[in-house]
Amino acid sequence: MHFERRSHWSGELGKEMYFNVYGHAGKPFIVFPSSGGSQNEYGDFGMIEACQDFIERGLIVFYTPESYDSESWLNLGKSGHDMALAHEAYDRYIVNELVPLIRYESGWQGGLAATGCSMGAYHTVNFVLRHPDLFDLSIALSGVYDVRFFTGEYFGDNTVYYNSPIDYLWNQDDPWFLYHYRQNRFIVAVGQGAWEEPHIADTKRLEEAFAAKSVPAWFDYWGGDVAHDWDWWRQQMPYFLGKLEAEGGI
Repeated sequence: MHFERRSHWSGELGKEMYFNVYGHAGKPFIVFPSSGGSQNEYGDFGMIEACQDFIERGLIVFYTPESYDSESWLNLGKSGHDMALAHEAYDRYIVNELVPLIRYESGWQGGLAATGCSMGAYHTVNFVLRHPDLFDLSIALSGVYDVRFFTGEYFGDNTVYYNSPIDYLWNQDDPWFLYHYRQNRFIVAVGQGAWEEPHIADTKRLEEAFAAKSVPAWFDYWGGDVAHDWDWWRQQMPYFLGKLEAEGGI
């Protein structure tokens, strides 16, 4: 398998940002790590090995940027507003710096894909809803989608609000966004076992918002033995990739 350890200077964040590349061809996926995770997390927890067949056949290529959560949603020394400002800088890094790099190096001009587990699932859904012209496919595993999970009540702060999918999707009436949402492919999955309680609740609330906006999506609730754990995400990710391959989505 083709593998690269990479970094580049981010003008948006004012620091060197590290990422790995797994694969040589196919639809590019940006993999958002779980809480505070590094660029190596996806490989360290066996997710690359679990998806190896799809990578080696040139169907997909994974880009795994490091997290910026310690400066944003996990920085408990900041107000919710300042957490959101830090995340907005990370958003600009992904959109203005990493995505153009991926397009330049891969030659891929179509929509990109996003995926992640746990907090990475939150980032996945938030990015694809905010930038549906850049991402046309997402696989979110065991996420929370209400930013209050990180900030507490944010009292109408718009910078925070526009990073809380469960909130802003309900009020999204812009025809441009709704058109793109309805063209794109959303997969949102959660187990119903240990440590999944808040993630089940948020997944159900997100499903209600998608239905209210007539946005098609696959919400998949796995069994009561399926825990919030890498053992299950290693099963879920290749399962969904297999379904996508069968329908021509990758």
